[in-house]
Amino acid sequence: MFILALFAVSAARGEALDSLALLVQRGDSMMQRYNTYEALKYYQQAYNQAQAQGITRFSMDADFSMSKPYVPADRVPRQIRLKLADCQYKRANYRETTELLKNMPEDSLTHDAFRQLANSYRQQGDTDSYMYWAARLLEHYPMDGEVVAGLTLAYARSNQPQKGIVCALKYTLKDSTNILVNRAEAEAWLLNGDYTAAAEMYERLLQQGDSVFSTLYSAGMCYSKIDSLEQAYQCLKTAFFTSGMQHANCAWRLGVVSIDTKRFGEGLEYLRMAQELMKPDTVAMRAITLSQGEGYYLTEHYAEAVASWKEHLAYNPSSIATYYNIASAYYYFLPDGEEAKKYFEKFLALARREEKPTPQLAEMIEKAETLLRTTHFAKPRTKKR
Repeated sequence: MFILALFAVSAARGEALDSLALLVQRGDSMMQRYNTYEALKYYQQAYNQAQAQGITRFSMDADFSMSKPYVPADRVPRQIRLKLADCQYKRANYRETTELLKNMPEDSLTHDAFRQLANSYRQQGDTDSYMYWAARLLEHYPMDGEVVAGLTLAYARSNQPQKGIVCALKYTLKDSTNILVNRAEAEAWLLNGDYTAAAEMYERLLQQGDSVFSTLYSAGMCYSKIDSLEQAYQCLKTAFFTSGMQHANCAWRLGVVSIDTKRFGEGLEYLRMAQELMKPDTVAMRAITLSQGEGYYLTEHYAEAVASWKEHLAYNPSSIATYYNIASAYYYFLPDGEEAKKYFEKFLALARREEKPTPQLAEMIEKAETLLRTTHFAKPRTKKR
């Protein structure tokens, strides 16, 4: 009787395994056809059946020795769980993917499963969990350059740029040609405030032929930080055209660098384009209109300078120096004494509120007071030569 009962149990178990094998085969067939919708049904059925029947070992191969059981609380075989997680991941069901994989022993995770677990956390916005699992993955697969780059950026953008730099350097000691890793390391140096080291990395990327917008733009910004203005101009110009002349911040920075390198006309045009692209970004418009005014003033286009500075005041009405600049332009270069008087008075109304004026501001106040006291503004002034 005991032998018969044991035989019945073994037969039932064999039938259950056959049923599981059939479900998994159908799921695999659907995956080969890129039909994750149908595949998910079969894998989920296999998962539920294994869980209900307490099947802890399962393999599509004849040799079950490679089919490791899970932790005691988990009654689902490794192979089925990984297939279901893979299908969920490919359908962007990231929460389900993490639930399936997060409690598995690390030595049971394949490389793909490790990646899917880490990336699923990243897709859900859980940066801390992403960084943990990406770091664990690299303990097992240290030359996965894509994960090294991702982890380096995650550290750098989470106010831990030094950890990002260390992560990248461990990899680049063996391979310094991986563009993804080099980009990430360059950004980490940049966010760490080490612009010289960042510039060296961007120079390496440019020599490697990396010509994507982000590399060109960041290189330009980095060069401008270390006063390599000609290199900054060349990178930013190429970046701006690479963007289809649609990147407002790039146009703005290019305009500023162009003016700083005495390309006044070109710089003013880039600032005009940035102005159009950025409206109605108030913070950016403050900076752009201020730079425009400076550019027009330095090229002796005083009416245009005044127009730009007045536009700046619309975005930044408390800009004390701008009132003074407008008044000075009217007084010294434009035939409008009444406007000069008006803006000198507006300047003084604001400047006198400063409790601790700088020496430069004190000098400006004194000059404005003297001009208002000694100058007759009733008639338009002729332009001085």
